[in-house]
Amino acid sequence: MSTTSKSPRKVALVALAIAEQSLPAYSHRFSPRLFTQPQLFACLAIKTFFRTDYRGVTAILNDMPDLCRAIGLMKIPHFTTLQKAARRLMASAVSKKLLEGTIHQALGEQPQIELAAVDSTGMESHHISRYFVRRRSRLATLWQTTYYTRYPKFGIVCDCQSHIILSTLRKRGPTPDINQLRQTLLPAVGRAKIKVLLADAGYDSEANHTFTRETLGIETIIPARHGRPGKHPPKGKYRRLMREEFDSERYGQRWQVETIFSMIKRNLGSALHARSYWSQSRELMLLAITHNVMIIMPVELFYRAGQNYFIC
Repeated sequence: MSTTSKSPRKVALVALAIAEQSLPAYSHRFSPRLFTQPQLFACLAIKTFFRTDYRGVTAILNDMPDLCRAIGLMKIPHFTTLQKAARRLMASAVSKKLLEGTIHQALGEQPQIELAAVDSTGMESHHISRYFVRRRSRLATLWQTTYYTRYPKFGIVCDCQSHIILSTLRKRGPTPDINQLRQTLLPAVGRAKIKVLLADAGYDSEANHTFTRETLGIETIIPARHGRPGKHPPKGKYRRLMREEFDSERYGQRWQVETIFSMIKRNLGSALHARSYWSQSRELMLLAITHNVMIIMPVELFYRAGQNYFIC
């Protein structure tokens, strides 16, 4: 099981250390060199930690000079500087390096995952008042409970033991999970060796079982409940195996991925500040990386003279 840090200073220091190990100090040789990329990423982690926007994090940094000194900031970056840094650092290639840095720091260079789980959840695209959602319709006996039809969809593969996120998939929902297993799982396979994968019935298909077991060499435990299950066993080899020899004990750990979604929404918020699709995708990636950073806390971090030491 895992715990998350509630200290913004520790979160900022770990984010700074991870970025220093994963990224060069500057993105270009002609950069102004006012701030390093690790320092800007630490500011973005603080922004996510406090559930605020770019203007908000600059105000927080102005009010917390000790935090600025801890990450080596000589001046406060303008909020537009942080917005441009988020666009650059949360781009596909760079954000993958940061996510991999958190995985290697938490689990080692070649992690072995006994139980992994995959699932997705919906996030709120804006802050919403519950009153204006659950209000009476024209009929006095009926209540309106529909929020909205489109929302940011966040899929992850995680380690059930440490609650570390191994890979992410960012989409617009609602969309079915059954055809998104490969997209979500393949990046995780390149970062860790997974032995068993747990998934709910939304991912149940013979094609998913066959690809995961025969191509990737990962045992799958997915209840065979897709479609309209009847008395007769499923026709597929692996779906029939799930019906006849389902491992309920190991499948019981699938709820760990639900715990991760709960941790993210409780600690970092369920509503996104971004409005456009690509901005929301970058914000979801930042949520995943910050979640991993907050977990790397049983390890004591010392930051001295520009060097980072992780000591158990």
